[in-house]
Amino acid sequence: MLSRYARAVMAAVFTPVARALVRRGVSPDVVTVLGTLGVVLAALLLLPAGHLVVGPLVITAFVLSDTLDGVMARMTGRSGPWGAFLDSTLDRVGDAAIFLGVALWSLGHGASPAAGVLALVCLVLGSVVSYAKARAEGLGMTADVGIAARADRLVAVLAATFFVGLGAPTLLLVVVLAVLAVLSAVTVGQRVATVRRQASALARRTP
Repeated sequence: MLSRYARAVMAAVFTPVARALVRRGVSPDVVTVLGTLGVVLAALLLLPAGHLVVGPLVITAFVLSDTLDGVMARMTGRSGPWGAFLDSTLDRVGDAAIFLGVALWSLGHGASPAAGVLALVCLVLGSVVSYAKARAEGLGMTADVGIAARADRLVAVLAATFFVGLGAPTLLLVVVLAVLAVLSAVTVGQRVATVRRQASALARRTP
């Protein structure tokens, strides 16, 4: 739901910024790479060190560049397979860094093995969710279904981390990560079932 509605709003907000960058000759690919670099550095330097308020805010600022580079690509007519591939691949890198950063804090400063393990579980399941969709599309099918979209997972983990940084109990993060793990597992199952139905239908049509 967040992916559906938030992108339209953010695209409108970032249009003036995108227009200014395009006029200065900045490439959408540069924005994509720099945005991912910012996410990775913030996640792996700020979160493990216990900066749970500043960290999520900085990460959110860089995550929003995912919308900015898309607006720039459409303005310059450079939307295409390469941009989509780069954006999707680097999104996975950034997502992994966020959950890894949360895990490192949880197992260190946070002293919460449960949160650390759950963060790593979410990291793995998030990768499987993305791989299932990519593999389905590579086979000529679709798997764009599921109740745990990328935007929803990021908002949930960053918000929970932020509130823990403000003084909320670590249990909040544990609960949020546990819910995300379950929802991610369900999403994997939904995508597998969707591809299974498509593959079965294709097999019936093949003589």
